[in-house]
Amino acid sequence: MTERQAGDPDHGPSPRPSRRSILTGAGWVLLAAGCGEHRTAPAASTTPSGPAATRTGPTAASPAAPSALPATSPWTPGAGEIQPDVKLRAVQLVEALGAWPDGGRGTAQARARIAPLGLDAALADQAGPLLPAADRAALQVIVAQYGGILADSASVLVVCDQWTGTAAGPAVPGGTTVDVRLSAASPRWTVTALHPAAPGPPASAPSPLAARVLADHRITLPPAAVADIRSGAVHDSVLTAMLTLAGAHDFAVSVIRSGHPLDVFGTDRPSDHPRGRAFDVWRIDGRAVVDPATPHALVDGFMRAAAAAGSYNVGGPRQLSGGTTPDQFFSDATHHDHVHIGFAT
Repeated sequence: MTERQAGDPDHGPSPRPSRRSILTGAGWVLLAAGCGEHRTAPAASTTPSGPAATRTGPTAASPAAPSALPATSPWTPGAGEIQPDVKLRAVQLVEALGAWPDGGRGTAQARARIAPLGLDAALADQAGPLLPAADRAALQVIVAQYGGILADSASVLVVCDQWTGTAAGPAVPGGTTVDVRLSAASPRWTVTALHPAAPGPPASAPSPLAARVLADHRITLPPAAVADIRSGAVHDSVLTAMLTLAGAHDFAVSVIRSGHPLDVFGTDRPSDHPRGRAFDVWRIDGRAVVDPATPHALVDGFMRAAAAAGSYNVGGPRQLSGGTTPDQFFSDATHHDHVHIGFAT
C-alpha cells in the first residue's frame, strides 16, 4: 500500500518563520516549547490610571475589556508551488470562515463573509471547528499542503492556528486542519466541500512515547496533530520515527491523522494517515520543502533518514533511488511540497 495518487506517472505496482518565534501583537506571546504549540495567555488588559470617580451608593462594575487577539497576516503562495492559485483559493475560504470581528459570530455571518469569494454560501455549514461560539476570532494559516492534485480535482490541507475571544476573559488559542476539496473551473477553481479535522478526545494520559514527542522542542506540531497524539490513536512506529529524526533535525509536521483524506487521493485505497501510521513534514531545519532554494541534499537526506527509521513508504519532491523495496521511495505532484513518511505497522 502506498500513498501515490491516481494518474501519477510514478505509480508503482500498488499503488513560516519558526514556530519558536514570538508574536507580540496585541500583547500576545506565542512560544513553541515542548510540543511546539505551548502558549501563554495574552497580558491582562489595563485601564488608564487616574483618580476614581466618587460615587454615592453601590460601586458600579467596570465593563470588561475585550480580549486581545494576535495580529495575523494572509497566507500567500511562495516560489515552487504547483498551481498556486488552487491553494490560494482554498486558503482564502478558510481565512474568511475562521476570522471575524465583533458582530461576525455565527453561520449566517460566515455565509456573508464568503460571498465575495464567489463560492457557495452553504460551505459555511461545513466549517465545523472553524466557527466556535466566540465574539471574535483571528486565524493564521501555518501551511497549505496538497492532500492530492489531479488535472480536474484537488485536496488542499489548510493547517491553521485560531484564537477566539469573548467580551470578558483572555484570548483562547486553538486551531485545526481542514481538507478543502476543489474542482477545476474557470476563471478559478471552485471549492466543493470542507472536511475539518476530528481528532477525538484525549486519552486519560499520554503514553511515554507520546509524552516525549509532545515535549521535544525540535518537533513542531500544529493543533490538530497535537490533538491526534493526545488522543492515543497515533501508532508507536510514527512516534518513534519522529523522535529518531529529531535527533538530527528540527522539523515541522503538517498532518498526522485528522484532516487528511481517508483514501489516497484519486483512489479507493485507504491512506495510512487516518489509521495513525503516517505523518507529513513540510519544513526541515527551517527550510520549506516546497522552496526551490532549499538544498536538495537536505530534503533527500531527510527522506533517506525516514526510511532508515523504518518507513516503508517515503514520498517527496524527487524520486530517490535505492531502498529496501522497489517502491520504498516515490515522488509525484502532490508530494512536491512535503515529505510523506508512512508505516506498515
